[in-house]
Amino acid sequence: MYEYRYVTLYVGGGFWLNNAQCEHRAIIDQQAAQGWRYVGYIPTKFSGEGGSKEIDLIFERPRREGDGHDAL
Repeated sequence: MYEYRYVTLYVGGGFWLNNAQCEHRAIIDQQAAQGWRYVGYIPTKFSGEGGSKEIDLIFERPRREGDGHDAL
């Protein structure tokens, strides 16, 4: 079993926008230092031109036994 964490990141949404300053690398490094593994992203908000304005970065780690979330 795994547990998941979602971190929302504003990426702008413009077609010609440079997203180099949106700090995704720093967020991924911070989460990795806490034991989370980056597994992907989901666009959550879009611009009128079809670009992504916001995304959720997705992280996972093995669920710890006895945390109360073992039964589904």
